[in-house]
Amino acid sequence: MAARHTLSERRWPETPEFNAALRRLKAGSSIRLLELVWKGYDALCAEVVSQVDCSQEDEHLEISITQLLEPEIHDAMTGREPFLVQHSPCEYETRRGSPGQPPQYDMAFVLRSNRRVMWPLEAKVLRTDGRVAEYVKEVNSNYLTCRYSPFSSEAAMLGYLIKGEPESAFYNIAEKGGWKLARHGHFSHRDHRTSDHNREVAEGKSYPIEFRCHHLVFRLQLQGSCGRQGPMLT
Repeated sequence: MAARHTLSERRWPETPEFNAALRRLKAGSSIRLLELVWKGYDALCAEVVSQVDCSQEDEHLEISITQLLEPEIHDAMTGREPFLVQHSPCEYETRRGSPGQPPQYDMAFVLRSNRRVMWPLEAKVLRTDGRVAEYVKEVNSNYLTCRYSPFSSEAAMLGYLIKGEPESAFYNIAEKGGWKLARHGHFSHRDHRTSDHNREVAEGKSYPIEFRCHHLVFRLQLQGSCGRQGPMLT
């Protein structure tokens, strides 16, 4: 059965590309969003991660960390941004016919002027810096097929690293995905890389083909060490 229109689709029938609404912000498009994510991570480290040993937490760790991260990002916002941050929003644009459930992001920035348009953040626990298969699968199966982030030319992956080094995790992600990971000039002091792709866009859709994935690795493996950054690249 074909999917009927949702409430948001009736309210916002047009879907401008997300980055167009962000160009007026500091340093352009996605940088402001990512600054907020990193500020949220720093606050999460101080409030939660420095107080517990995340390696001992096996049940719902990915969901728990993401749910705790969202309010820290919210607290870093001024309230004047043209977007809001939301935990577990649904992507109705790429849902299948009724009664199928729509895809659901771990977290997303949502455009205030058009709540259909979201800039997603997907999270994966990396038990070690070599266990990256599910992380890479998430990018290939969802972001690069436009199932996730259909209206935005950028989105992010959050790797919750329990054991190992971010630099090794990035190396293994690049090897497994067959991608080239580059430092982001604005976040050169952070465990932050980007990869650029051409996506599969279904016929009749005008989603952005060129897509940038931001890869953020959050150290969670040692008490008090999560803010420590890896070695600089030469």
